[in-house]
Amino acid sequence: MGSVAKKGLQQYLTQLQQHPLRTKVITAGVLSAISDIVAQKLSGIQKLQIKRLLLKVVFGAAYLGPLGHYFHILLDKIFKGKKDTKTVAKKVVLEQLTISPWNNMLFMIYYGFIVEGRPWIHVKSKIKKEYPTVQYTAWSFWPVVGWVNHQYVPLQFRVILQSVVACFWGIFLNLRARSVTLTKG
Repeated sequence: MGSVAKKGLQQYLTQLQQHPLRTKVITAGVLSAISDIVAQKLSGIQKLQIKRLLLKVVFGAAYLGPLGHYFHILLDKIFKGKKDTKTVAKKVVLEQLTISPWNNMLFMIYYGFIVEGRPWIHVKSKIKKEYPTVQYTAWSFWPVVGWVNHQYVPLQFRVILQSVVACFWGIFLNLRARSVTLTKG
């Protein structure tokens, strides 16, 4: 089994080197699928909601993978690939003040409007009520991930690390949202 895993990893790394964007897109989509399957099961959904699952895969593959790919390339160009403490801090701050709020807002809009099919007025109301807490929680968690990512992870693996962590982040947010609904309902 070890040789199969090793061979799979080698093939993945080859694809990442030869086709970085495509590989990151597929990885983000697959990890979005895993995140949603786990979140659905942990939140008590008996039968897997395929439409929801596919819509989450689309978000991961069509948005998160490409955005992360280009954003990290841009950051490395802006900061000339430097990894000193001051530069890493600037990268993390820039990431947290731009991409983090945008990603959380867009996800909430996409999830409410597209995945749940709610009317815009309900989506807007939910965002107004919950966005500050979601963003505050993100700012207490993601800067650590960003620091490790920019300081220690090579450029070609940064989106993958973020996608893996986002897989768990998605599960956490889904379960948190469910527990809020259960305690208030």
